[in-house]
Amino acid sequence: MIKSKVLLVGDGAREHAIAEALSRSVNEPRISALVNHINPGIRRIVESTGGSLVIGPLNQEGVVKAINVINPDLVVIGPEEPQFAGVADKAVEMGVPTFGALSRLARIEQSKAFARWLMWRYRIPGRIAYRAFRSVEEAIEYVKNAGSVAIKPARQSGGKGVRVFWVNQAYLRDGVNDAKETQLIDAANDVLKYGDVEDLIIVEETVSGVEYTVQVITDGVNILPLPPIQDHPHAFDGDIGPECGGMGSVAGPGARLPFLRDDEYWESVNIVKSTINALQRETGLRYVGVLSGQFMLTSYGPTLIEYYSRLGDPEALNALALLRGDFLELIEAAVEGRLPSFNYSFSNEVTVAKAIAPLGYPHRRDLAAGRRISIDFNGIKKLGCGLYFGSVEYVNGEYRTLGSRAVEILATGSSYSEAHAKAEECISLVKSSDWKLIHRVDVGEPSLMERRIRDAELVREVYRWRRSHGLGRVRIDWVPGRDVAVYDYS
Repeated sequence: MIKSKVLLVGDGAREHAIAEALSRSVNEPRISALVNHINPGIRRIVESTGGSLVIGPLNQEGVVKAINVINPDLVVIGPEEPQFAGVADKAVEMGVPTFGALSRLARIEQSKAFARWLMWRYRIPGRIAYRAFRSVEEAIEYVKNAGSVAIKPARQSGGKGVRVFWVNQAYLRDGVNDAKETQLIDAANDVLKYGDVEDLIIVEETVSGVEYTVQVITDGVNILPLPPIQDHPHAFDGDIGPECGGMGSVAGPGARLPFLRDDEYWESVNIVKSTINALQRETGLRYVGVLSGQFMLTSYGPTLIEYYSRLGDPEALNALALLRGDFLELIEAAVEGRLPSFNYSFSNEVTVAKAIAPLGYPHRRDLAAGRRISIDFNGIKKLGCGLYFGSVEYVNGEYRTLGSRAVEILATGSSYSEAHAKAEECISLVKSSDWKLIHRVDVGEPSLMERRIRDAELVREVYRWRRSHGLGRVRIDWVPGRDVAVYDYS
């Protein structure tokens, strides 16, 4: 059944891209949106399709208001926080077909402790050793003698708050332990402000390698894997600086990445598929929407770093640009449990997405907010790039930043050289008269991709040798004063 009235929940660049993809449907849907702030790009699409813009909180109260105003045939949820807040649950309760995870299913992203527990309970490949803590003091005592560890908030916090500590020199131990303690306190405080999960801190074994994202659309039984994409979570060139919501992503050519082999991609897809099955078995609920795995190719092989219960941002831009097929019909097929009936293909192009943010992002958003930006729309269109509004509002005839990633540029090409050059030229057409704008120049550079290829080949040699010799299947974790933990990876 064709859904003529669609309610989109969310107001970021990802939702702008989703709205644009939906608007291209041959079925000419009327697109409405529930937004917390008025995204200029979403507003334009809503107005051009004859929909309505509802301003309100992205929670159950807000979606009830929007459904009563719009009476939609379909709800599409973009961001994670509305999923955590039970927006999909409320929409389904009101009888509206919904594309987006129910709150108990979205817990796979909301709680990192639950995600790790689920992987070990159902012996899902790609898992790593971890400890979850509800007490900062207990975590501090643990990490003092734990050596190299990754310390994370135990809740999704917008891609922020993760720090990895490598302990290779004994003389640096005291300084590293002080830094670990600071990170543990910061991570716990980050989680406490939400107040919706029990565990505060996750301490994981350290892994290194090349990261990539695999996004899978599911109807609860069948899956449609999207092309692998590489996100760039660090704020600055060279993969340095704080981790943030993502400063850019690359994909292609076509449904592949140059550093990732086909068998590694499909192994990753199967990990996500196994997770969907485990979630449904654990909760008794049907998963309709997107489950994404952020992976790292390590000395174990494809290794799961974390899950997203939705399309990534900015990864959604790459995926939707490569998809050849009616996106509205794809969502309908997922909601109605007939995903195999959807006809699709992927373009053979390379896609490069880059975020532009005001200086101060991600940690000093107070400084990054309220800055003017100007955009040469005609120039960007002439160059063939897409522009997607994120944390921006249009007030009194000018665009003003709200403190996060302001806009995202999407460029396509037959090669990374072409797509990168096009993206950089388009970025030069986004300016600020009163503040510095930042972006990562190196995202999409051929030299960076060549480095990724070399790094992937190094870990590939290690994990293939280990697998061929039956090594790396058991890890014994012993910290003085604590019980021995045995992790069986087989």
